[in-house]
Formats: sequence, structure tokens, C-alpha cells
Amino acid sequence: MPSAADPTTRATAVRADGLRRRFAAPGGDVVALDGVDLRAASGTLTVVAGPSGSGKSTLLMVLAAVDRPDAGCVEVDGVDITALARRARRRWRRDRLGVVLAQPADNLTDRHDAVGNVVWASALRGNGGIDRAGALAFLDELGIADVATAGRRELSGGQQQRLAFACAAVGGPTIVVADEPTASLDAASADLVAAFVRRLADLGTTLVVASHDERFADLGDAVVRLDHGRRVA
Repeated sequence: MPSAADPTTRATAVRADGLRRRFAAPGGDVVALDGVDLRAASGTLTVVAGPSGSGKSTLLMVLAAVDRPDAGCVEVDGVDITALARRARRRWRRDRLGVVLAQPADNLTDRHDAVGNVVWASALRGNGGIDRAGALAFLDELGIADVATAGRRELSGGQQQRLAFACAAVGGPTIVVADEPTASLDAASADLVAAFVRRLADLGTTLVVASHDERFADLGDAVVRLDHGRRVA
């Protein structure tokens, strides 16, 4: 029987076609994306790999409707997010998107403890949210329930990044994108985060992770490799 994350058994959640993005620079325009296509099946982990400057972060920002491509389109669950007006894009990001940034601290707020960060993120999702008990159960799935009442500054980098994934995944977003989520972590913490990303996908979350960390390539259901803005594999 195929595994729960077998992409051949699932509908396409993310479809990107012909993405092009160019940025002006003092030395001449930089082509960050040059005709990139991508498919991500529902409930799977797609890894975007490549060297620094290959276009990984730009691709993620386009998939997250933070940046618009100069050409091409992105559909998420059949919605062309590149065609949405500004207000509709903000609403889509709030309701349907989870984002994990490379620096763990950038994902969290100092106004709440760990479990409060999850409650806060859930409330922002706009679908009613969860209480602290529900958030605590979520943290338990991540193995960080023991630091539920700790503030951000009391958490290790690995704990912060697992908490960041909890905040991104709570409330059932259509897609979670993560940009170099192990870049600032030691090897042990990176292993924990990578294992959790795989677990999220196995539980039905659609994830697109940009990383030069080969442990993600080993865990992914699909790998998209970029070089100088072009897809090479």
C-alpha cells in the first residue's frame, strides 16, 4: 500500500508555471527565476535545493504571495494567487499560509510564552483559534511541551524552530513554506527540525522547504534543484 505521503495518490496542492523574476542591481539586472515550474502534491514535502543565489528564497516568496513574479503564475488549491489583489493576497496569506523564516527568533514574539505563541498564531489564522490546552497538545506533538511556559529567549535554537513550525502549521493552512529552517542550528537541533518537517508532511500538511541542507533532500517526496534561477532537476 502506498505511504500516506506518496505523491502519486494525492491531488496537486501547488502548481507553479513559468515563473520569472528579475531584480535591478547596480551592476545590471539579476535574474532570480528564469522559467521555473513546480508541482507539490497535497500532504507532501517538496524540497527546493541549490547553492546560495540560485533563487530558492525568491521562489518561496513567490509561492507565499509575498512577491509577484514578472511572468508565470502560481495556483494553490486551484486559486491563482498571483492574480489576487493586494487585500485578497493578505487575506489568503493569513488564512491559508504558514511561513517559517531562517532565523528562529524572527518567527516568534516576545509578548507570549511558547504555548501563547501558538495560541496567538492560531487566532491570526482567522478561523476561531485554539485555547492554551489545544496549543499545549500541539507542542506535545513536537516534543516541546516541557517548555510551554518559557519565553522565546529561554528556548534553544532547535526549540524555537520547532515552535515556529507549530505556529506556521496550526489552524490547517493549505501550504507551509520554510526558508533555510536549519541554517542557524547545530547538527542535533537540525536533525530534530528535519524530522519534524517530515512528520508534518506525513500528517497531511503540504510543505515546500528551501534548503541547501542535504538532510532535507533525503527526506523529501520531491526535490526541485535550482541553479542561477533555472530549474536543473
